[in-house]
Amino acid sequence: MKRPALDRQRSWVPGVILVGVLYAFVGIAFAIPTTDVRLWRLGAWAISALAYGAHLGFEQFLLGNRPRSVAGHVALAAALGAFGMAVGANIHSLAVPSTDRQRQLLLIALLAWPAITAVPAFLVGLGASSVLRRLFRTESVE
Repeated sequence: MKRPALDRQRSWVPGVILVGVLYAFVGIAFAIPTTDVRLWRLGAWAISALAYGAHLGFEQFLLGNRPRSVAGHVALAAALGAFGMAVGANIHSLAVPSTDRQRQLLLIALLAWPAITAVPAFLVGLGASSVLRRLFRTESVE
């Protein structure tokens, strides 16, 4: 059964928010432990990679979006997660001794971290989605 076009356009928003919040939560929570830091960091990367792949697959196969839309949506989720981590870092800087320069840099991070993560997330998403589209010949709904 076909869904109305309006529902298709809205259905990607909850996925972006959910994955973005997951990225931020994992990035913040996995930075808390002070022992086995490398293991926690690898765990955060692994969970984030799984979330990225699941989000890309959801956009590609369940929503049937075109590669450019898939890439934009996964990049938006990555940017949202990075913004959440930057907010967390700014809040943390208020609780620990920080210089004015550190706080200034953390304010810049509110814009820089999302941009730094969104660009590669978009490029990888565009490439992966294009390859998946060719391999599985999925039809776009857009």
